[in-house]
Amino acid sequence: MEVKIGIQSAPRELVLDTNEGAAEVERALRDAVENGGVFALTDDKGGKILVPADKIAYVEFGGTEPRRVGFSNL
Repeated sequence: MEVKIGIQSAPRELVLDTNEGAAEVERALRDAVENGGVFALTDDKGGKILVPADKIAYVEFGGTEPRRVGFSNL
């Protein structure tokens, strides 16, 4: 699943792919925001991303739709 994290005062968003489900990502975000801690995610390659919860502007996560390649008329 692709996760986009907007960080305050940063011109670009942080984008990562994770094997965690939407419920797990939402639970980790809620815990970090409520406790004033750090939002932590593990990407699909085993790396860990840590963002201070008070610096998060938004988090966008979606389904596991495969990437489209090529040109077509829909």
